[in-house]
Amino acid sequence: MRAYDPDLTPSWKRSAPVPEVPADPDLVVEEVSTGFCGAVIGCEAGMVTLEDRFGKHRVFPLEPRGFLLEGRPVTLVRPPAGPARPSRTASGSIAVPGARARVARAGRIYVEGRHDAELVERVWGDDLRIEGVVVEYLEGVDDLPAVVRDFGPGPDARLGVLVDHLVPGSKESRIAASVTDEHTLVVGHPYIDIWEAVKPASVDIPAWPSVPRGQDWKTGVCRALGWPENTGAAWRHILSRVHSYKDLEPELLGRVEELIDFVTAP
Repeated sequence: MRAYDPDLTPSWKRSAPVPEVPADPDLVVEEVSTGFCGAVIGCEAGMVTLEDRFGKHRVFPLEPRGFLLEGRPVTLVRPPAGPARPSRTASGSIAVPGARARVARAGRIYVEGRHDAELVERVWGDDLRIEGVVVEYLEGVDDLPAVVRDFGPGPDARLGVLVDHLVPGSKESRIAASVTDEHTLVVGHPYIDIWEAVKPASVDIPAWPSVPRGQDWKTGVCRALGWPENTGAAWRHILSRVHSYKDLEPELLGRVEELIDFVTAP
């Protein structure tokens, strides 16, 4: 005898079960009734807060089948209070659960600006804390030789510098070549700005647009992609889509790893 089923809806009309997904920070989902797409920035009291690529916040209830994840319906649930630690860090290194941050080294890694520093922290933050490496930003490299002299690198205080748009013939390459201190390593990536070091697919765009000379590059990118010309909000959106080293171009990955190795060498 078939078991009694109190649901009189024909089986072929019933909704198939969907997976439950923890609303972890930075998870990008789309709310089904409004089409609002954003990254999770908070989850409490049965509600989840999303931030879209323009910095706008919306709060939604955690309803069954209420969101789309990569185009498929899911039920968001509140993350567990004590989630298991990942076996690897965002940079791909083996995680060390419970490891304390090392006292900061005398050596440093300098990057050009705040966005560069935030991206490095996003991917290599766990590694840098274990190694005791501090990342600071310069707001440009025009005064790099003077910055190096003021820092005073030495065998126990090595200095690593990451430069944007370090390509032959560029202003940046000429400045980098003028730094000859043996305890300083200057390396760079070929991109005009650190935004370009994020893989386009991770930001759901086909490619980073070409911006004509004479235009502010970040503003030109926003304009070409149809984003509001709010570069701060655009960067928050881009950064929210970076979850690990897999979201970055290899031309940046190799250079940052090289700097960390240089600064931490015995």
